[in-house]
Amino acid sequence: MDSLDLQVLSQARDWQRDGHAVWLVTVIETWGSAPRPPGALLAMRGDGLVVGSVSGGCVEDDLIERVRHGERVATPSLVTYGVTKEEAARFGLPCGGNLRLVQEPLTDASWIDEVLRRTGAHELVAREVDLKTGRVTIEPAMRGEQFTFDGHSLRALFGPRWRLLIIGAGQLSRVLAQMALALDFEIICCDPREEYHLTWDISGTAFSKAMPDDLVLELQLDPHSAVVAVTHDPKLDDMALLEALKSPAFYVGALGSRSNTAARRERLALFDLSADEIARLHGPIGLHLGSKTPAEIAVSILAEIISVRNGVGLAQKKAGSLLPATSAPSS
Repeated sequence: MDSLDLQVLSQARDWQRDGHAVWLVTVIETWGSAPRPPGALLAMRGDGLVVGSVSGGCVEDDLIERVRHGERVATPSLVTYGVTKEEAARFGLPCGGNLRLVQEPLTDASWIDEVLRRTGAHELVAREVDLKTGRVTIEPAMRGEQFTFDGHSLRALFGPRWRLLIIGAGQLSRVLAQMALALDFEIICCDPREEYHLTWDISGTAFSKAMPDDLVLELQLDPHSAVVAVTHDPKLDDMALLEALKSPAFYVGALGSRSNTAARRERLALFDLSADEIARLHGPIGLHLGSKTPAEIAVSILAEIISVRNGVGLAQKKAGSLLPATSAPSS
């Protein structure tokens, strides 16, 4: 599944090629409790049709009214909402929030094709816009980069900034991969067992038949990487966990009961792992939601991954679960 921003770009490109006037609107700066973060994107057609969002709705309504009444910018321009408390209330910006936008005409959509092609190949790319000239350039980006605006140009990121390695290609893994795609993760599934990898057909994911521990080393996991081991086979899960727990990956988890998790920790202690590294293991994996089906278990796993990524305490865990120390990775 495409990310929301990529869906916005795809729709904007199609509108422009169908002969419509199109503008892109990007959040570049917020103060207070603005509803959408910097980099949030909206595309607007000349007749007022929109896709994407930059606020809770009232700002979009105002932008639509502006374009319908003939306010059609020909070059990138700045728009600010919520300077006063009255205006903030009018545009649905809570707690006196303020919102600053760049509105730009889409005159050439060829760069969108490049963004879609490169993100489709699991690349992370940056779009830079020179506000003075309107010139757009596309170039490679790196995980850890953030949206930036220096008053003269903006740099927005597209593509998977977070990566999830799934060890095992069973039913749970399939559901987990599909849900994680919707959360803008780059997905790699690894399973050397022939009876599993021959049936993996999840579009938008990568698949490896390598031994999991070899793949963990090959991927050079970074603080924007998460690893989930769900094969139930210690020969596959444990070896992958052994390498993953030594990496900077922000999340490492394994499926299993509390007794199985305790036994796994004892096995891992036989290798060259420190107590602190073993303590990073999330197990039993996932938040305690009473999950029974593969889809419910996938929700609980992703809920825990998101909690760890966002630096939120793991309160919804089964009694007796060991809780690794959590810290939010830099985004």
